[in-house]
Amino acid sequence: MHQYEIFNGEAIYIAGPECFYVNGYDSLGAMRKESEYYGFEVTLPNDNPLNLEHEDLRKNADEIFENCAKSMNASTVIIADLETFRGCEPDGGSIYEIGMAYARGIRCYGYTRDLRNMVHKYPLAVLKDGVVYDHDGRVLPYQDLPFSPCVMASCRVIEGDYSDCLKQLRLDIHEEQKESVIRSRKKEAFVPGPTLEKQEKPVVYLAGPERYDSDAELLYEKRKALCESYGLQVFTPADDAPGVERITSRDPYLQAYNDFDRWQQHVRNCDIILANLNDFHGWEPNSDTSFECGMAWQLGKRCFGYMDSTEIMRRRIPHYGEDKNNKDIYGNDVENFNYPINLMFSSSMPILEGNFEQALEQMAEQLKKEGIL
Repeated sequence: MHQYEIFNGEAIYIAGPECFYVNGYDSLGAMRKESEYYGFEVTLPNDNPLNLEHEDLRKNADEIFENCAKSMNASTVIIADLETFRGCEPDGGSIYEIGMAYARGIRCYGYTRDLRNMVHKYPLAVLKDGVVYDHDGRVLPYQDLPFSPCVMASCRVIEGDYSDCLKQLRLDIHEEQKESVIRSRKKEAFVPGPTLEKQEKPVVYLAGPERYDSDAELLYEKRKALCESYGLQVFTPADDAPGVERITSRDPYLQAYNDFDRWQQHVRNCDIILANLNDFHGWEPNSDTSFECGMAWQLGKRCFGYMDSTEIMRRRIPHYGEDKNNKDIYGNDVENFNYPINLMFSSSMPILEGNFEQALEQMAEQLKKEGIL
């Protein structure tokens, strides 16, 4: 048996914003070659032939999304680039894809060269009376973690580059092989699934960065009442999840893992997700929300997103104009599909314009038309 035959049948989905980088596709090609050298199959976004000549640019985006979903469903591993993108959060589309992968139960890996805690990466932090706040005046979320709880808990996060991550994956597969045959190392399998019995009313989960607001519980109580007035049952990130024991820990990692376990269970239990996709600490959505959207879509949940403004990305995100190939201030391409946000969101759900109350009303109207409410 060749030493790399153990990796045969493993297919890596490579996720990241490289497609927006100068020479990014060359980087993706190098990642593919390195992976194939060790015997892995590789699926990349846009691997399959695509028709991107539609006059309606949104149809081009939708075709790309369908291809990404197809490639994702053929993979056994995702390796995602977690470097910050247009702010302090990773690329929202990549985090969405991690959510898809997690929902499928495949291995999730991410890599970064900057594993510092958020308090050291966020440039607009303000220290006041011993407390660190963000530019919106909230206590800086997950300041003692490198990434949001959903990223930290769902992924094996490796410090380094793609090669370092691939090396760790190979080591882990060898360890899994040991665990499959050595009795003392066998682990009892846990099969995730809903822990809430089917309800009479549709169950909606409210995803968004409000979970980090100081008045989150009061805000959620008001939003619950609004949802219930439309005939919806509601869960929020602040709620306990059936089957998940809530813990309180001074260890930020343990607390993050427990928070994540509750949130991912809410996604499994809900019928509908309503997600706040407004920019968060940059020009990308909150990573927890991005993850939950990808997970929800993969599980077949009904997904709705909302933003204060649904102006298309080329108008919403600062860039240097057509003379400079519409590069943003970081030198990356700005999508041009006439959508307000990364196509992973826009092609998988309606993006409603307005605040929460306005989005809820629009969502309820759509659900009534479909006979769900």
